[in-house]
Amino acid sequence: MASPQALSEVDRRLVALWAADCAERVLPLFEAEAPDDRRARDGIERARAFGRGELDTAGEIRRRFEAGRAAGSATSPAAVAAARAAGQASGVAHMGAHALGAAAYAAKAAALAAPDPEEGRHAEVRWQLEQLTPPVRTALARLPRLGENPAGPLGSGLLTTGVLATTIRDLQAAVRSGE
Repeated sequence: MASPQALSEVDRRLVALWAADCAERVLPLFEAEAPDDRRARDGIERARAFGRGELDTAGEIRRRFEAGRAAGSATSPAAVAAARAAGQASGVAHMGAHALGAAAYAAKAAALAAPDPEEGRHAEVRWQLEQLTPPVRTALARLPRLGENPAGPLGSGLLTTGVLATTIRDLQAAVRSGE
């Protein structure tokens, strides 16, 4: 049986577009440090193309790590987080829960770049929630809560600690409450 973190292909295509929007919003933080490294931008563009039905799941599963590897081209923590947001967005074709990873890394990047990190994170999460369409909200609500299911990125990996976990919990609470 597939992990509940996977979501259906229809839902993955919906949340891929939202994840791409979240990652693209902080992409300038990465591109300012690594203007010649297109991997993060390409990952976001592929996430969008997947969301529009222009790319197939199998091909994107094979390429899902390329965008995240761009983090090695960055030196500042904000730029690294921005590249990781792109990597998570490109991973949505594989598993829908990566959409929350994209949003969490984008919020982390925004926080690290802001004069007041916590306000920067809160502002980014507010923006992300404002971008949710009802179908995307419904798809995200199908995901298990952070830490409930071990088979995927919401299990016991990097997304379950620190500011990433806090952000995902904030997003999941808002999605479930209809905020």
